[in-house]
Amino acid sequence: MNNRTKLIILASLAVLLSALFVFYNLGGNWGYILPRRGMKVLAIVVTGAAIACSTVVFQTITNNRILTPSIIGLDSLYVLIQTFFIFVFGSASVVVSDQNINFALSVTLMILFAGLFYKLLFGNEGRNIYFLLLVGIVLGTLFGSISTFMQVLIDPNEFFVVQDRMFASFNNVNTDILLFSMMMFIGVAAYFWKFLKYLDVLALGRDEAVNLGVDYEYIVKRLLVLIAILISIATALVGPITFLGLLVANVTYEFLRTYKHAYLLWGAMFISVISLIGGQFLVERVFTFSTTINVIINFIGGVYFIYLLLRGNKSWS
Repeated sequence: MNNRTKLIILASLAVLLSALFVFYNLGGNWGYILPRRGMKVLAIVVTGAAIACSTVVFQTITNNRILTPSIIGLDSLYVLIQTFFIFVFGSASVVVSDQNINFALSVTLMILFAGLFYKLLFGNEGRNIYFLLLVGIVLGTLFGSISTFMQVLIDPNEFFVVQDRMFASFNNVNTDILLFSMMMFIGVAAYFWKFLKYLDVLALGRDEAVNLGVDYEYIVKRLLVLIAILISIATALVGPITFLGLLVANVTYEFLRTYKHAYLLWGAMFISVISLIGGQFLVERVFTFSTTINVIINFIGGVYFIYLLLRGNKSWS
């Protein structure tokens, strides 16, 4: 079976699951249920596509398949930004209550952080992937510690607002920014399109890409900014999802077994959408909201992460 056929199968499965999620057990109140389920499916598609693309591209430019953008502290930074807004301005302020303003500020700050991170990582020669890991873990821990410090000082009622934004949930999708998020995702995808042809070369490594004539610094800098925007979109819609990208990207590599990103990106997006819609369907219809999809994804992703580490360790021995 070639990769084109595999992508058609994945796309068909994603469409079928979406239709099942929307039309299953509608009852008689179609006018009330259909728009809400439709908005939820749209949010899942945008979130899944954003996380899948950002993770595959991040793993390509870092040449490591067990890393996700969260390693550089983007998820922790989002929580820190939301905590800071509520700590300084309060939950009733415009920067917190107005979802569009909050989203624009969060995306801007995360893009600025990505730019500074790029300067830190690639500004000097000799920096490698271990330096990326070290700095990312340190910054993520720092952001988490500062967030916790502010959270214990704020009013308990304000803390509940922060808590709502700390955990991913598709039961309470931020539909106010859904249209804005979709427009941003389409804009990012259109701008990213011209860099797609370079990804296969970037996967060979920095030195090989430079020797083959790729303007490595220019392209990687812009890809990092695009990754920050995609993570911002996904996190602002539903909250941080730590292991989804890792899970989806590696399943895609195993399923498609190709280096061509024209297939990998589409495959990752379809698998991500299938995972999220299938998982949310189980949460709502099987577990009757007794758990959340974030718990399921983090559990499966954590086990899979350990498996990847053990398999890598075995191959090195």
